[in-house]
Amino acid sequence: MSTAVQEGLRGLVRFFRDLMGEDAYRKYLSFHESTGCASAPMSEREFWKDKMDRQDANPEGRCC
Repeated sequence: MSTAVQEGLRGLVRFFRDLMGEDAYRKYLSFHESTGCASAPMSEREFWKDKMDRQDANPEGRCC
């Protein structure tokens, strides 16, 4: 497989992961670091639990 095709497939996979929100924890860590927050960031497990709890409390943003 050519390099261009491999790069295209990697980009496509990255796009769908971003679309599905898989990169949310990475974005959270980046934001947490950039704001200079004094507290330690949530663990990945804590982050996803908090995110799901917030979505359950505010379901208007979900399609199903």
